[in-house]
Amino acid sequence: MKNIQQNSEKVKQILGLITSLVGVKFVFKENEIPEKVEKLSGHRYCQALMKARHAQHVILNAEGIACPAAAAAFGFKPLPEGLKTGKGLVGFGIVNQEKTGKAMFEGMTTLMQGKLKALYLFPLETAEIEPDIVVVEDETEKLMWFALANLNVKGGQRVESSTAILQATCVDATTIPYIQQKFNMSMGCYGCRDATDICPNETVLGFPFQDFNAIAESIEFLSQKAIPNSRGKNALAMLKRKEAEYISKTDPFN
Repeated sequence: MKNIQQNSEKVKQILGLITSLVGVKFVFKENEIPEKVEKLSGHRYCQALMKARHAQHVILNAEGIACPAAAAAFGFKPLPEGLKTGKGLVGFGIVNQEKTGKAMFEGMTTLMQGKLKALYLFPLETAEIEPDIVVVEDETEKLMWFALANLNVKGGQRVESSTAILQATCVDATTIPYIQQKFNMSMGCYGCRDATDICPNETVLGFPFQDFNAIAESIEFLSQKAIPNSRGKNALAMLKRKEAEYISKTDPFN
């Protein structure tokens, strides 16, 4: 566990992450649910994730989950008819036609109903077990480096992400990385932006834990040159100098 914790702290420091990387463990047996961890009640998955990124260890199960769409994604409960038909999304003002909402839910990546017993979410720097998935919420520029690190790990394979601008944390950043074993990025969604403290300039991504150490090493590599050079905005400074020199040369009163 020490290696996970150290790599998590290293990545946070290099990128200047505001909150913690979150580990998500899929628990399929009741006797494997950690006993001394807080079991949430009346929480959405995105809210459980919010607590974990703010240093809490939490458990979310079928009884405690409050969001019907996320409950369906994790196989805790069937999707309600009002959402399945798309009518609910019309009511929220998210889409203007029921068929659009219906199609969005039909494309949702889900676990089999009734198999998952709970989700254990925790900050990686205090991890006590290996998670299945790593989820990161933070400013867009900082998440960009995770994507570039992943490109290094995967030999330059382009990142092809899936999102419906719906269920950004539960589906985009969690079930897709878990089921498809792939890195996936999201722009956030109506639900998580309404229900959590995620900021307008922040978004979310997720990837399989098996890639975490390699991604952490790649981020350390990027910190040697690429990250400071990009953040230093050297090319922009050069452009401004050229523009200033041009104005100076063409100014008749100079």
